[in-house]
Amino acid sequence: MAVSSKNYTFAATFYNKNNKFNHTKMEKKDLLKQTIEHIDIKKIDSTDLIDAMRGMSFSSRDTANAADIFQRMMNDKDCSVIMTLAGSTSAAGCMQVYVDMVKNKMVDCIVSTGASIIDMDFFEALGFKHYKGTPFIDDKYLRSNYVDRIYDTYIDEEELQHCDATVKMIADKLEPRPYSSREFIWELGKWLSEGGAKKKDSLIQACYENNVPIFCPAFSDCSAGFGLVMHQVANPDKHLSIDSVKDFLELTQIKIKAGTTGLFMVGGGTPKNFAQDTVVCAEVLGHEVDMHKYAIQITVADVRDGACSSSTLKEACSWGKVDTTFEQMVYAEATTVVPLIASYVYHKGDWQKRQARNFAKMF
Repeated sequence: MAVSSKNYTFAATFYNKNNKFNHTKMEKKDLLKQTIEHIDIKKIDSTDLIDAMRGMSFSSRDTANAADIFQRMMNDKDCSVIMTLAGSTSAAGCMQVYVDMVKNKMVDCIVSTGASIIDMDFFEALGFKHYKGTPFIDDKYLRSNYVDRIYDTYIDEEELQHCDATVKMIADKLEPRPYSSREFIWELGKWLSEGGAKKKDSLIQACYENNVPIFCPAFSDCSAGFGLVMHQVANPDKHLSIDSVKDFLELTQIKIKAGTTGLFMVGGGTPKNFAQDTVVCAEVLGHEVDMHKYAIQITVADVRDGACSSSTLKEACSWGKVDTTFEQMVYAEATTVVPLIASYVYHKGDWQKRQARNFAKMF
């Protein structure tokens, strides 16, 4: 296995001259040394770069067009913005981007995987970190040290289990009944805001304090799932549960109230389909609502397998979900373009004229 000391200096330190991994030189503390730093779009103005990319081709022009569509959302006084998150961009350095988007009225509602919200954001709110690592390593050795890997990023499994236990602790204190994921995440945000947070600038806390609801339609597929399993085992006769149908109803109610909507979608998967399906659900309930007027999706998924994650926005139009007047697919790894688009819109400053939707107050 070839290892480039230029690109993977961390890995090369622990390989011998025959490119064999030498774990005898490494301890767990060596694996968890360099923390991931979250990019701050407020300090980096990408306006000139996006303007230049608009005259280019391929993914550069697509990225600039996506930035223009997001800017249109900011300037459409009737448009509410739903952001969907899938994948691991939160752990990879984009967490502060999403926090700043919420704080600066660029996002009105979030639909996410549980991992982005709990394993990455709530995890860091508890004071833990994600660390720079390498994919060029013996994963069995990582396992023996209780270190989890997300490509080139490491997480301390023991700290993640503390996250599980914290979810259980909060669940144990709540009224035992069915909750939508939004309701339960709201309680997590309240707990953080009232003194539980060791890191004050988490996405969950920012959303709680700015009345931006977060939905995780597959909530149990993350650290929260382990915590809630432990909660139900410890309280077999009287416990809370997560009602995903209630999630669907509440998000559809937001779509009905919002009217004109725009989607800013990072990755695909359940969050993407869940947000798009609200148009169809509203129709089934007897409400005439417009398709999502604006839509951006940033993905590396291949469209040819027919998967929900990779279906194009034009394809979604055939289902009555997304209009095709202002839509843009950007085929790029999200950490490379999300900060550029968000920075462009932030520094344009038109978000300052937007009215906060405060959708969380609906419930």
